[in-house]
Amino acid sequence: MKIVYLILSFLLVFIIGFIFSSDRKKIKARPIIIMIVLEFILSWILLNTKVGIGIIHVISDWFGALMGTAVQGVNFVFGGMENKPGATFFLNVLLPIIFISILIGILNYIKVLPLIIRFIGFILSKINGMGKLENYYAITAAVIGQSEVWLTTKKQLGYLSKKRLYTLCTSSMSAVSMTIVGSYMQIIQPKYVVVAVVINILSALVIANIVNPYELDKEEDKLITDDTGEKPAFFQMVSDSIMDGFKVAVTVAAMLIGFMALIYFINDIFTFIFHISFQKLIGYIFAPVAFIMGVPKQDIVQAGSIMATKLVTNEFVAMTDLREIAHHLTNRTVGIVSVFLVSFANFSSIGIITGCVKALNPEKGDVVAKFGGKLLLGSTLASILSAAICGVFL
Repeated sequence: MKIVYLILSFLLVFIIGFIFSSDRKKIKARPIIIMIVLEFILSWILLNTKVGIGIIHVISDWFGALMGTAVQGVNFVFGGMENKPGATFFLNVLLPIIFISILIGILNYIKVLPLIIRFIGFILSKINGMGKLENYYAITAAVIGQSEVWLTTKKQLGYLSKKRLYTLCTSSMSAVSMTIVGSYMQIIQPKYVVVAVVINILSALVIANIVNPYELDKEEDKLITDDTGEKPAFFQMVSDSIMDGFKVAVTVAAMLIGFMALIYFINDIFTFIFHISFQKLIGYIFAPVAFIMGVPKQDIVQAGSIMATKLVTNEFVAMTDLREIAHHLTNRTVGIVSVFLVSFANFSSIGIITGCVKALNPEKGDVVAKFGGKLLLGSTLASILSAAICGVFL
């Protein structure tokens, strides 16, 4: 039966992608098949083998230790302020992002991170036949985040075609930064976070190959990164990383406050007028998608509600909702929905990406704004593809 759900999911993703494709004649089956096969292999290794499970345990334990270390710094400033359940989330889940940001900054400063990114990007480009920039960007977005990644390629931004720009934006929305992975692991099961981070990179490129196919000649296939500037002093870099991490934590907190309040407000209005909450209503709308992805039929309305909440608000809001009802759901539902949630595919991300690009190149920012809806569609299809593939092994 799992294979049936997988086939249905593939049909959903590929038919919608084909309908909205910018050039159907240029869709290449070979790189798509290769990347999907690679996704299956990676998902199977991480979810169903001793080696993969061991890797996930090591990664989750490592992030757990980092979060514990980070909380010590938080407690030094805010010790004794924790209450139940008020400040716990902000203090123990969001503020540790600052410490993770420092570590990412250090790895980037000593050139370890750029070396790893370039190596993996090079290998990936040989596998899927896509451009060097596309693969470099896909890996980089998964490490440093959807906003910061644009700074690494700003010199090349002005020369990018609309199609290449779309591919980069899709990777940006489908990936999540290492900075907040630890925070995700505090809300949902770490193994699903790790698997989603890995295979979302490939899913985004698969969808880009369908929705946005194009040919690159050798002259276009260049990678120009912005790593020639003057290197800041070490402690200046640490200070900048601290502030970057703090901005992320506060931004996420502000988004949660606003969106959670808005959801409660809309739910109250819908309940008063229609005698059904807004989240339950959109749950019915998204229930067929959840069913096609392989969610057991008794959970499809609740799963659909969480999926829709993520698209309308953000992944943190949806993950919090999932955590609250996870004990009422099957393990398979929790796994599929968790993988779906680990990405930046939501309406607010369109504005974030548009703003980032516009700050570096106003003309290209206007281009991104015009395909915002198609960008959300592509990144959502990538999330569905990742969740459906993982569902086979749950």
